[in-house]
Amino acid sequence: MKNYLLFFLFLLLAVGYTQAQPSTEAERKKHFNLQRGFAADGYDPVSYFDNKPLKGNKNITFTHKGIKYAFANHENLKRFREKPDFYEPQYGGWCAYAVGLDGSKVEINPNTYKIVDNKLYLFYNSFGNNTKNDWDKNEKKLLPDANKYWSKIK
Repeated sequence: MKNYLLFFLFLLLAVGYTQAQPSTEAERKKHFNLQRGFAADGYDPVSYFDNKPLKGNKNITFTHKGIKYAFANHENLKRFREKPDFYEPQYGGWCAYAVGLDGSKVEINPNTYKIVDNKLYLFYNSFGNNTKNDWDKNEKKLLPDANKYWSKIK
């Protein structure tokens, strides 16, 4: 009888814990820049690592942990499926400079990017304000600050 009671108690705790956890996909969607329905404004995340950002094809897509991506071709889709966490943009695809400055979620220009230590960072670039230039001037401070802010956001 004691074993049944312990098993039942364990089962109740496990079910309660599982139900109390937020959906990983829902949380990710809440924090990702998906204004146009796709991460990276619909650009192919793999193409950045080839140093040539390409607009993704809406007919070649893949959803990773709730985040939808578009790809320029099937080869890039295949590469992404093999290592999706490697290719995902940092900070949910928001402007890395703004996240590093004060934790803000600011839109990006998908053609303004930087790869640092095999991680993709995107930046705002509009109306004569290219935040990648500001990032480059102070990356050593902004990068750890962005990581700290982002860990609090997500």
